[in-house]
Amino acid sequence: MIKVFLLDDHEVVRRGLADLLQAEGDIEVVGESGSAQEAARRIPALRPDVAILDGRLPDGSGIDVCRDVRAVDSSIKGLILTSYEDDEALFAAIMAGAAGYVLKQIRGTDLVDAVRRVAAGQSLLDPAVTARVLERIRHGVEEPRELKSLTEQERRILEYIAEGLTNREIAARMFLAEKTVKNYVSSLLAKLGLERRTQAAVLATRLLGEHKL
Repeated sequence: MIKVFLLDDHEVVRRGLADLLQAEGDIEVVGESGSAQEAARRIPALRPDVAILDGRLPDGSGIDVCRDVRAVDSSIKGLILTSYEDDEALFAAIMAGAAGYVLKQIRGTDLVDAVRRVAAGQSLLDPAVTARVLERIRHGVEEPRELKSLTEQERRILEYIAEGLTNREIAARMFLAEKTVKNYVSSLLAKLGLERRTQAAVLATRLLGEHKL
Protein backbone atom coordinates (compact mmCIF):
# COMPACT_ATOMS: atom_id res chain seq x y z
CA MET A 1 0.00 0.00 0.00
CA ILE A 2 1.14 3.52 -0.80
CA LYS A 3 0.50 5.74 2.23
CA VAL A 4 -0.50 9.33 1.41
CA PHE A 5 -1.01 12.50 3.49
CA LEU A 6 -3.18 15.33 2.13
CA LEU A 7 -2.62 19.03 2.85
CA ASP A 8 -5.17 21.49 1.44
CA ASP A 9 -7.07 24.27 3.20
CA HIS A 10 -10.31 23.33 1.39
CA GLU A 11 -12.12 20.40 3.00
CA VAL A 12 -14.03 19.64 -0.21
CA VAL A 13 -10.75 19.32 -2.12
CA ARG A 14 -9.27 17.02 0.54
CA ARG A 15 -12.39 14.87 0.54
CA GLY A 16 -12.35 14.62 -3.27
CA LEU A 17 -8.66 13.69 -3.31
CA ALA A 18 -9.15 11.08 -0.58
CA ASP A 19 -12.05 9.47 -2.46
CA LEU A 20 -10.10 9.48 -5.74
CA LEU A 21 -6.98 7.91 -4.25
CA GLN A 22 -8.57 5.35 -1.96
CA ALA A 23 -10.77 4.05 -4.77
CA GLU A 24 -7.59 2.70 -6.38
CA GLY A 25 -7.08 -0.09 -3.86
CA ASP A 26 -3.29 0.29 -3.56
CA ILE A 27 -3.34 3.77 -1.99
CA GLU A 28 -4.29 4.62 1.60
CA VAL A 29 -4.82 8.16 2.93
CA VAL A 30 -3.26 8.06 6.40
CA GLY A 31 -3.90 11.68 7.37
CA GLU A 32 -5.01 15.10 6.22
CA SER A 33 -4.83 18.72 7.31
CA GLY A 34 -5.86 22.22 6.26
CA SER A 35 -2.98 23.87 8.11
CA ALA A 36 0.68 24.07 7.04
CA GLN A 37 1.92 24.24 10.62
CA GLU A 38 -0.16 21.27 11.73
CA ALA A 39 0.91 19.24 8.69
CA ALA A 40 4.60 19.94 9.34
CA ARG A 41 4.13 18.42 12.82
CA ARG A 42 1.96 15.45 11.85
CA ILE A 43 3.55 14.21 8.61
CA PRO A 44 6.88 13.00 10.10
CA ALA A 45 4.96 11.10 12.81
CA LEU A 46 2.64 9.41 10.29
CA ARG A 47 5.49 8.64 7.86
CA PRO A 48 3.50 8.56 4.60
CA ASP A 49 5.25 7.55 1.39
CA VAL A 50 3.90 10.64 -0.37
CA ALA A 51 2.64 13.98 0.98
CA ILE A 52 0.39 15.88 -1.45
CA LEU A 53 0.90 19.50 -0.47
CA ASP A 54 -1.17 22.53 -1.49
CA GLY A 55 1.09 25.25 -2.84
CA ARG A 56 -0.52 28.13 -0.93
CA LEU A 57 -2.19 28.04 2.49
CA PRO A 58 -3.38 30.73 4.91
CA ASP A 59 -0.56 29.93 7.35
CA GLY A 60 2.27 29.05 4.98
CA SER A 61 2.94 26.97 1.89
CA GLY A 62 3.25 23.35 0.91
CA ILE A 63 6.79 24.11 -0.24
CA ASP A 64 7.77 25.18 3.29
CA VAL A 65 6.11 22.05 4.68
CA CYS A 66 8.01 19.91 2.17
CA ARG A 67 11.32 21.46 3.26
CA ASP A 68 10.55 21.03 6.97
CA VAL A 69 9.33 17.44 6.61
CA ARG A 70 12.26 16.31 4.48
CA ALA A 71 14.68 17.86 6.96
CA VAL A 72 13.25 15.40 9.49
CA ASP A 73 12.67 12.39 7.19
CA SER A 74 14.03 12.52 3.63
CA SER A 75 12.25 9.27 2.72
CA ILE A 76 8.92 11.14 2.57
CA LYS A 77 8.24 12.35 -0.98
CA GLY A 78 6.63 15.75 -1.48
CA LEU A 79 4.20 16.35 -4.36
CA ILE A 80 3.26 20.03 -4.66
CA LEU A 81 -0.29 20.52 -5.98
CA THR A 82 -1.00 24.12 -6.94
CA SER A 83 -3.37 26.34 -8.91
CA TYR A 84 -0.52 28.61 -10.01
CA GLU A 85 2.03 28.06 -12.77
CA ASP A 86 4.80 30.07 -11.18
CA ASP A 87 8.50 29.74 -12.04
CA GLU A 88 9.60 31.14 -8.69
CA ALA A 89 7.45 28.65 -6.77
CA LEU A 90 8.70 25.84 -8.99
CA PHE A 91 12.29 26.84 -8.25
CA ALA A 92 11.46 26.94 -4.53
CA ALA A 93 9.82 23.50 -4.75
CA ILE A 94 12.95 22.01 -6.29
CA MET A 95 15.09 23.66 -3.61
CA ALA A 96 12.79 22.20 -0.95
CA GLY A 97 13.39 18.70 -2.29
CA ALA A 98 9.93 18.15 -3.82
CA ALA A 99 9.63 15.13 -6.10
CA GLY A 100 6.90 16.71 -8.21
CA TYR A 101 5.02 19.93 -8.96
CA VAL A 102 1.62 19.56 -10.62
CA LEU A 103 -1.27 21.92 -11.34
CA LYS A 104 -4.72 21.35 -9.83
CA GLN A 105 -6.13 21.17 -13.36
CA ILE A 106 -4.50 17.73 -13.64
CA ARG A 107 -6.82 14.83 -14.51
CA GLY A 108 -7.61 12.42 -11.70
CA THR A 109 -6.00 9.45 -13.44
CA ASP A 110 -2.83 11.48 -14.04
CA LEU A 111 -2.66 12.48 -10.36
CA VAL A 112 -2.99 8.84 -9.29
CA ASP A 113 -0.19 7.98 -11.73
CA ALA A 114 1.90 10.86 -10.32
CA VAL A 115 1.48 9.53 -6.76
CA ARG A 116 2.56 6.03 -7.83
CA ARG A 117 5.58 7.32 -9.73
CA VAL A 118 6.72 9.58 -6.90
CA ALA A 119 6.25 6.74 -4.37
CA ALA A 120 8.45 4.56 -6.59
CA GLY A 121 11.24 7.13 -6.37
CA GLN A 122 10.76 8.85 -9.71
CA SER A 123 10.90 12.62 -10.17
CA LEU A 124 8.12 14.46 -12.00
CA LEU A 125 10.20 17.60 -12.33
CA ASP A 126 11.31 18.69 -15.78
CA PRO A 127 15.10 18.08 -16.06
CA ALA A 128 15.48 21.33 -18.02
CA VAL A 129 13.89 23.31 -15.17
CA THR A 130 16.05 21.52 -12.61
CA ALA A 131 19.11 22.44 -14.67
CA ARG A 132 18.04 26.12 -14.67
CA VAL A 133 17.70 26.01 -10.89
CA LEU A 134 21.21 24.58 -10.48
CA GLU A 135 22.55 27.27 -12.82
CA ARG A 136 20.76 29.88 -10.77
CA ILE A 137 22.30 28.55 -7.55
CA ARG A 138 25.78 28.68 -9.05
CA HIS A 139 25.47 32.26 -10.27
CA GLY A 140 23.01 33.64 -7.74
CA VAL A 141 20.13 36.03 -8.32
CA GLU A 142 20.37 39.63 -7.21
CA GLU A 143 17.51 40.49 -4.93
CA PRO A 144 15.81 43.88 -5.35
CA ARG A 145 17.43 46.38 -3.04
CA GLU A 146 14.10 47.35 -1.48
CA LEU A 147 13.45 43.81 -0.26
CA LYS A 148 16.76 43.16 1.46
CA SER A 149 15.84 44.99 4.66
CA LEU A 150 12.47 43.26 5.14
CA THR A 151 11.86 40.20 7.31
CA GLU A 152 9.94 37.20 5.92
CA GLN A 153 6.81 38.30 7.80
CA GLU A 154 7.09 41.83 6.41
CA ARG A 155 7.48 40.47 2.88
CA ARG A 156 4.32 38.38 3.21
CA ILE A 157 2.42 41.39 4.56
CA LEU A 158 3.71 43.53 1.69
CA GLU A 159 2.41 40.92 -0.77
CA TYR A 160 -0.99 40.97 0.92
CA ILE A 161 -1.02 44.79 0.76
CA ALA A 162 -0.40 44.49 -2.99
CA GLU A 163 -3.47 42.24 -3.17
CA GLY A 164 -5.51 45.03 -1.56
CA LEU A 165 -6.12 43.33 1.80
CA THR A 166 -6.86 45.39 4.91
CA ASN A 167 -4.95 44.95 8.18
CA ARG A 168 -7.88 42.96 9.56
CA GLU A 169 -7.91 40.64 6.54
CA ILE A 170 -4.14 40.19 6.70
CA ALA A 171 -4.39 39.39 10.41
CA ALA A 172 -6.98 36.70 9.67
CA ARG A 173 -4.82 35.20 6.90
CA MET A 174 -1.69 35.10 9.06
CA PHE A 175 -3.36 34.23 12.38
CA LEU A 176 -2.00 37.40 13.98
CA ALA A 177 -3.57 40.17 16.06
CA GLU A 178 -4.65 43.17 13.98
CA LYS A 179 -2.45 45.41 16.13
CA THR A 180 0.56 43.19 15.36
CA VAL A 181 -0.10 43.54 11.62
CA LYS A 182 -0.40 47.32 12.03
CA ASN A 183 3.03 47.33 13.71
CA TYR A 184 4.51 45.25 10.88
CA VAL A 185 3.02 47.62 8.30
CA SER A 186 4.49 50.65 10.09
CA SER A 187 7.88 48.93 10.22
CA LEU A 188 7.96 47.95 6.55
CA LEU A 189 6.81 51.43 5.46
CA ALA A 190 9.64 52.95 7.48
CA LYS A 191 12.19 50.54 6.00
CA LEU A 192 10.98 51.28 2.47
CA GLY A 193 10.95 55.03 3.08
CA LEU A 194 7.22 55.29 2.38
CA GLU A 195 4.40 57.12 4.16
CA ARG A 196 1.24 55.34 2.96
CA ARG A 197 0.25 51.74 2.31
CA THR A 198 -0.97 52.73 -1.18
CA GLN A 199 2.64 53.59 -2.02
CA ALA A 200 3.69 50.20 -0.65
CA ALA A 201 1.06 48.48 -2.82
CA VAL A 202 2.40 50.18 -5.96
CA LEU A 203 6.00 49.28 -5.06
CA ALA A 204 5.07 45.68 -4.20
CA THR A 205 3.21 45.23 -7.50
CA ARG A 206 6.30 46.38 -9.39
CA LEU A 207 8.64 44.16 -7.38
CA LEU A 208 6.33 41.17 -7.77
CA GLY A 209 6.82 41.47 -11.48
CA GLU A 210 10.59 41.24 -11.01
CA HIS A 211 11.02 38.97 -8.01
CA LYS A 212 8.64 36.74 -6.05
CA LEU A 213 8.31 38.16 -2.54
